[in-house]
Amino acid sequence: MAELLVLQTRGLGDLLTAVPALRALRRAEPSHRIVLAAPQRLKPIVDLISSVDALLPTSSPDALRWHAPAPALAVNLHGPGPESIAALTRTGATRVLTYRHHAFPEIDGPRWQPEEHYTERWCRLLETAGIVADRRNLGLVPPVATTDHRDCVVVHVGAGAPARRWPPERFAAVVRHLLVLGRDVVLTGDEFEREIALTVAARAGLAKERVLAGAQNLIELAATVAEAALVISGDTGVAHLATAFGTRTVLLFGPTPPRVAGPPPHLLGRHAVLWAGSHGDPFADTTDPGLLAVEVPEVLEAVDRQLARRTWPGAGTAARRPAGYRRVG
Repeated sequence: MAELLVLQTRGLGDLLTAVPALRALRRAEPSHRIVLAAPQRLKPIVDLISSVDALLPTSSPDALRWHAPAPALAVNLHGPGPESIAALTRTGATRVLTYRHHAFPEIDGPRWQPEEHYTERWCRLLETAGIVADRRNLGLVPPVATTDHRDCVVVHVGAGAPARRWPPERFAAVVRHLLVLGRDVVLTGDEFEREIALTVAARAGLAKERVLAGAQNLIELAATVAEAALVISGDTGVAHLATAFGTRTVLLFGPTPPRVAGPPPHLLGRHAVLWAGSHGDPFADTTDPGLLAVEVPEVLEAVDRQLARRTWPGAGTAARRPAGYRRVG
């Protein structure tokens, strides 16, 4: 059986934006064994995609170790840099599908467009090779929940970098508002963000038992997001999980425009996206000024709108009106 290798060693959000491309590869090459080189921690979500035959644990392009026969096709869903292209060429692949880079003039490919939406970017790459990709094919089947958090409001306090992390005192103000409304609230994040979540809970008067940050594995977090009535999050992987499960959101963007990393346009009816319109460094060590420009009252207004828009059988058209991107400030 011919091997098809896909490289994507970034985080959860990047994996989820590549789902339509992975499914397109599965449809285009049904007889190939698709191997995804990605971080081991993402395996529970990779299994939900149902388009990958094997996960090759890989933490970065430089860490890729390919010991099988040369793949018939190697696909770069990681990025435009020379490290990812070099990693794929070292496998001896018969063909490498990637965005072009001047360091590899012998490998043709389309031009990288920095302002392109992540999902569109990977679908366009495949289409230059004649592989049809459905950008709408982002959905995942929710995993089975081991604990019941149905209809809770998930407040995700974490982010991949401080630049994309809204201040704890502002999250606490949002949680206090939700508690006044009588909502069941849980705080999520990874083990490194548990102290932040505990601080938010203490300031908001939320019981410590509702702090799930650091206490869930990835599949448990996914199940919680899938069951939630609403997810409030910054620009992070949990936001993409909510998109994949069709869960409503209020998303807070700062250094990166939502047209690049937010929910795709065809799904904006379920998402309220707040952005001040500024650009910055998404990996900076301090909170981005654009994210700080998203104030608590604007978030509370969006939260109230989203909770009021929850649809049920027979709901009127007002309940289904799109939420969309909203520029603040």
